[in-house]
Amino acid sequence: AVVSTQSGHYAGGFGMLFLFLGMILFFDKGLLAMGNIMFLCGLALIIGLERTFRFFFQRQKLKGTVAFFGGILVVLLGFPFTGMCIESYGFFVIFSGFFPVAVNFIRRIPVIGNLLNLPGISHVAAKLEGQSSEQM
Repeated sequence: AVVSTQSGHYAGGFGMLFLFLGMILFFDKGLLAMGNIMFLCGLALIIGLERTFRFFFQRQKLKGTVAFFGGILVVLLGFPFTGMCIESYGFFVIFSGFFPVAVNFIRRIPVIGNLLNLPGISHVAAKLEGQSSEQM
């Protein structure tokens, strides 16, 4: 179990690296396709195949899942920019439940947490965290 989890971290990390490089290099469809496949393989190796399917195919996440996998399909069909836009929408819909936890964690990091309190950034961070402007 430790080996597959460690392999999953490597696969997911390389997947994110390939996705980043694919976007930096003017949406190179080969890098984006490899990044998508490696990211999904890494996720499956980290949390297991069954839990990965249960995560993606929950009723409230179905719209995001369709957009995410549809975006991957569009990238594989040769339209990388359009596919990444669709995939990004799906990613945000699927992982929107994690944003409040991530923003709250980032607020506790010494230097970066102070950046989130800057005037323009604080409103965006508060919206991602789920706070209204009166709570700030």
